[in-house]
Amino acid sequence: MNDSNSFFKPTGRISRRKYWVLFLIFYWTNVIALIKLYESYMLSDLISFVAFGIVLITTIILLLIQAIKRLHDIGLDWKYALYLLIPPPINFIGFIWLGLKKGQEKSNKYGESPLKTDLI
Repeated sequence: MNDSNSFFKPTGRISRRKYWVLFLIFYWTNVIALIKLYESYMLSDLISFVAFGIVLITTIILLLIQAIKRLHDIGLDWKYALYLLIPPPINFIGFIWLGLKKGQEKSNKYGESPLKTDLI
């Protein structure tokens, strides 16, 4: 597997289509984990609370990794992803913008255009 296609590494570029698919998976997993985290807190279920907390943190990290790749596709540095750490709804607007903004068509300093290489 090519390193630039791994969703665990914040290197390379991804297309808008792949970003949307991964965004929907990770964001809604994040929302469900947050709801379950609250429920387990209210029920004082420590094991579920820790488990859903881990899921929540993991999905936040994976969302940020995909955002960094989209920023690379647009031609921007990873540091702009720090704005996505602002609490909702502000960060949600940023994630949507990343999915709508067209990437650079040719290769840039972050890699080749993902339009030819993305499987999704």
